[in-house]
Amino acid sequence: MPQTANPLKQFFRQPAIYLSLPSGGQYWDTRVLQIPQTKEIPVYPMTAIDEITYRTPDALFNGQAVVNVIQSCIPAIRDAWQVPGVDLNAILIGIRIASYGHEMEMSSKCPSCEEVNDFSLDLRTILDSLECPDYSKTMIYGDLEITLCPIAYKHQNQTNIEQYNQQRSIQQIQASETLTDEQKIERLNQALQTITQLTIETLKYSIASIRTPDTVVTESDHIQEFLVNCDRKLYQDVRDHIISLREQSDIKPFDTTCPSCNHKWKQTLTLDQAAFFGVAS
Repeated sequence: MPQTANPLKQFFRQPAIYLSLPSGGQYWDTRVLQIPQTKEIPVYPMTAIDEITYRTPDALFNGQAVVNVIQSCIPAIRDAWQVPGVDLNAILIGIRIASYGHEMEMSSKCPSCEEVNDFSLDLRTILDSLECPDYSKTMIYGDLEITLCPIAYKHQNQTNIEQYNQQRSIQQIQASETLTDEQKIERLNQALQTITQLTIETLKYSIASIRTPDTVVTESDHIQEFLVNCDRKLYQDVRDHIISLREQSDIKPFDTTCPSCNHKWKQTLTLDQAAFFGVAS
């Protein structure tokens, strides 16, 4: 028998907000994002399954929870692994607003009197403050012209996991009571070399192309080999410029005043996934 339409479909969740991406849709593959002419993407509230997903530690650690929830709440994004880093914060904040409202309760410890204060943060203000860096400006080094791009969530997440594992390894090596000092030094050097390689991995995915007098190089393996073999000054300049661009898309600290002593300071907001989305009762 043919399946009848669900009479409850009209009561399914509807878009709660419409989100304008900081990038305006630039740096997205058209196969990944279906952006309307208005440039405003519909954002749906999280479902009960989405909330359960965000309470699964392994899925949070490997990034799958973030991907699943983004694709559930923003169907216009077909592959959330490819989300450009410049838009990730806006997307997560948009989902948080669509699911729980724009007010977010926070606690903050005054650095002056050490009083712990509770306050309500309007996430719309944070969302409006997000910026997209200008990636159109190239870097010129003699005969080379380097064009940069935002790194995709997939590559950034992979690097974060590997760096976390290496940092844990360093802590274990330092705390080891069975390794000799020589063994510790050897293993620490190996771990630090791995971290350097991970940094180069991140940089290569942040370079869209390198133009020479003869050709334009876009192959990531060739770019990685170049980063390994170029001179120190050029490498540091590229790395610092990429870091600077990423910082421009970060969530800016906001002004806070302690009600007890009137001390003013800049409060940071970190999108820790479990805390940011695990506040609903």
